[in-house]
Amino acid sequence: MTITDSVDAAAVRRPPTSRIKRAMLAPWQGLVLTFIAGLNIGVVVLQVDVLAFIGLGVGLLLLPISTVVCRQLANLSRHLAWRWQGVNIQRPYRPKPRFQRGVMGIAERCRWILRDPATWRDLSWSFLDMVVGFVLGLFAAVLLLYGIEGIVLSALWPLLVRHGYNDWYTFVHVQQGNEKWRWVPAGMGVLITVLGFYAAPGLLRAHALWTRVLLKPTRSAELALRVQRLTETRADAVDASAAELRRIERDLHDGAQARLVAMGMNLSAAEALLEGHPDEARALLLEARDASIKALTELRGLVRGIHPPVLADRGLADAVRALALDSALNVEVTADLPGRALPPVESAAYFAASELLTNVAKHAGASRAWIDLSYENGLLRMTVADDGRGGADPAGGTGLRGVERRIGTFDGLLTVTSPPGGPTVVALEIPCALSSPKTSSS
Repeated sequence: MTITDSVDAAAVRRPPTSRIKRAMLAPWQGLVLTFIAGLNIGVVVLQVDVLAFIGLGVGLLLLPISTVVCRQLANLSRHLAWRWQGVNIQRPYRPKPRFQRGVMGIAERCRWILRDPATWRDLSWSFLDMVVGFVLGLFAAVLLLYGIEGIVLSALWPLLVRHGYNDWYTFVHVQQGNEKWRWVPAGMGVLITVLGFYAAPGLLRAHALWTRVLLKPTRSAELALRVQRLTETRADAVDASAAELRRIERDLHDGAQARLVAMGMNLSAAEALLEGHPDEARALLLEARDASIKALTELRGLVRGIHPPVLADRGLADAVRALALDSALNVEVTADLPGRALPPVESAAYFAASELLTNVAKHAGASRAWIDLSYENGLLRMTVADDGRGGADPAGGTGLRGVERRIGTFDGLLTVTSPPGGPTVVALEIPCALSSPKTSSS
C-alpha cells in the first residue's frame, strides 16, 4: 500500500524551505483552510439531515453520497496537512465489503458506513472545524495582509482621504483632518506583519496537528489496517521471493553455469591434446582461465546483487554513502543509526535507496539529492529527496512499487509527496530492532 499519510514527517528532512517562502504562502494556505471550514458547515448540515431521515427511507439512499462528500473533504485536509506541514494522517476507513443487490444491499452499505468509527470521527471533525479550523485559517490568512494594509494606508493617506476614505485601522481613524495619526498605522502594520511572519506558519502547523487529533486512526483501526497490510504484503513477499529465485536461477544458468560448462569442455580437450599438440592445449587452457575469471566476476556480481559486501562489512549508512559516491548526482547523506539492523532489513533498505536514487537520476531532472537515515521508537526511517521537477506517481511505474513491495515484507510503509515543480520526497519506515554497531565481518 503506497500512502501519503503514514510517516511521521517530523523525522523527514526535506530540501530546505526558507522562512520567507513559508510566510508568503501562509495567507493563501490560510484562505484555503478557511474555505474548507466554510464547506464543513454544509457538510454537517447535510449529514445531520440525512441521518435524521434514515427512518423514513430517504436517508438510506442519501447516506452513501453524503458520507462520500464528508470523507472527500476529510481526505483533502489530510492531504494538505502532509503537503504543507509534513503532518501525515493515515486514512482509517474499514475495507469496503461486497454488498448484495437491491434494497438489502443498500441497507448493508448503510450499516457498514454507520458502524465504521471513522464515519463519526469525520463528522466530529467537520463540526468542530467550522470553528477551530476557521479561526486558525483566518488568522493565518489575515495577519500578514492586515499588517501590509496598515503600511499602505500610511503611505497613501493623502490620496485615500482625498477620495473619501473613512475607516478605522486598529484604533486609528483614517479620515480627513486626522493627519497627525498618519504614520501610526504604518508602525502598527510593521508590528502586525512581523507577528504574522512568525505566527502564521505556526498557526498552519497548529491546524495540521489539530486535524490529526481527530482524523488519525484509532488504536483499533491502526491494528485492523496493519492486519490488512500484513495480509497483502505476505502474498507480495511470496511472489517477490519466487521471482528473485527465478532471476538467480536464470542468471546462473545463462552466465556462470554456461561458462563453467565451456571451461570443463576446454579442459577435457586440452587434456586430450596435451601430449601430441601442446600449443593447442595451451591455448585451450588460456581460454579456460579467461572463462574462469569471467565466471568468477559474474558470480561476484550475482552475490553483490543479493547482499553487497560493503553492506555486510560496513553497515547500512556506509553502504548508502557508497551508493551516493557512485551516483551521477550530487547526493548528501546524513545518518544517525546507533546500531545495526538485521541483515534482511538492511538489505531491503539498501536496495530501496539504490532504486530511489536510480529513479531520481533517470526521471526527476534533478541536480541534487538528499538521503537521511535515522532510527527512533523502533523504526528505521529513510528519506530520499531531490530538487527535480516533481510529479512522481507510484501508480505510473514499477520502481516505487518495487520499493513498496520490498519494504512491505517487513511491515514497512512508503510515503511519496511530489507536487508538480518539486521537490519530491520519498520517505519509508521499517519496524525493526538495532543491535550494537558492527563495522567488520571478521
